[in-house]
Amino acid sequence: QVQLVESGGGLVQTGGSLRLSCAASGSSFNFVTMGWYRQAPGKQREFVAVITGTGNTNYADSVKGRFTIFRDNAKYMVYLQMNVLKPEDTAVYYCNLGGDYWGKGTLVTVSS
Repeated sequence: QVQLVESGGGLVQTGGSLRLSCAASGSSFNFVTMGWYRQAPGKQREFVAVITGTGNTNYADSVKGRFTIFRDNAKYMVYLQMNVLKPEDTAVYYCNLGGDYWGKGTLVTVSS
């Protein structure tokens, strides 16, 4: 049974930083693409960042240069380092494994 558990969300001021973590279990991890998505109030879930099993990354235009996705295969973890946060980054952030599995999300609130 695949489980993804996000953590690290919270309240931060504009310009601040947060690091989100996602712990994966119940699935092979090393060669699986992992991603972060987010859903703001009243909006659809949207892509944020993805990292392949070999470490290739891709980002939404809105977060390029501010967010960094990275993974630790030995620990079955994927992270999202978020810098220079803006109020529009406020959302529930979800971890995704292989395009198929989702965590329950962690809330990030950026105050202006």
